[in-house]
Amino acid sequence: MNQQPKPAEPDPSWLSRVLGQFKRDRSSAKQQLKTVLREAEKDQVIDTEALSIIEGAMQVSNMQVRDVMIPRSQLVTVSASTSPKEFLPTIIESGHSRFPVMGEGPDEVVGILLAKDLLPLCLSGDIDQFQIKDHLRTVTTVPESKMLNVLLREFRTTHNHMAVVVDEYGHFGGAVTIEDVLEQIVGEIEDEYDVDDDSYIKKFDDDTFVVKALTEVEEFNDYFKTGLSIDEFDTIGGIVLQSFGRMPKPDETTKIGKLTFTVLNADNRRIHLLRVTADN
Repeated sequence: MNQQPKPAEPDPSWLSRVLGQFKRDRSSAKQQLKTVLREAEKDQVIDTEALSIIEGAMQVSNMQVRDVMIPRSQLVTVSASTSPKEFLPTIIESGHSRFPVMGEGPDEVVGILLAKDLLPLCLSGDIDQFQIKDHLRTVTTVPESKMLNVLLREFRTTHNHMAVVVDEYGHFGGAVTIEDVLEQIVGEIEDEYDVDDDSYIKKFDDDTFVVKALTEVEEFNDYFKTGLSIDEFDTIGGIVLQSFGRMPKPDETTKIGKLTFTVLNADNRRIHLLRVTADN
């Protein structure tokens, strides 16, 4: 009796290969996982949007609060010593929902004021009786070096939506919101109050900067004393995209002149955020 040949073993599925990455060297597992996921997207196992979200979630574990925080100079704050008639115009004009409340010292944040807490008082006509200290929410303070995935977990646990950021010396440096973190995963979350910042460039030390890809080339040249051409592209993101010659993925790096550009956040359509390092 002839023995029937055994059927060929099926190729491992993309999911099996994904799970297999975690049994290998951890230093390369993340990159291998990204490769498998991109193959899955190419084979239409997952769609492009899902891939973008997964890669965004992975990228968050490599980013720190300093990469996405709102600098102090761009924050809208309220002084604890001012009356509603003084700070209401500022709140209405900004369109924001949460405001750090400053005490007497330059680094003293005494709490967070929610705009919605003012609505009952405005409707009742008792706004003059408003005492800001009676409506402050507890302020959460985080270091600018905290990893974003850890912060997101804390936001979910505490149900807070904003945290005050301090530097290594304990000085008030800015704020970060849950929206700032989620945008690194799902892309830009725009609303009717989103406006362009005065500056899209943040400096963290003498050699390292975080730059929004929408920064105009002229502004970039003025800041970094570079001579990048403004003929073909209006934004630094366009120049970086040209340097890659394709749509780059997060963590990829390219060098332009004496500057090294690392993609911090990007989706399948455009680059959002860059880390710029100046060579010594």
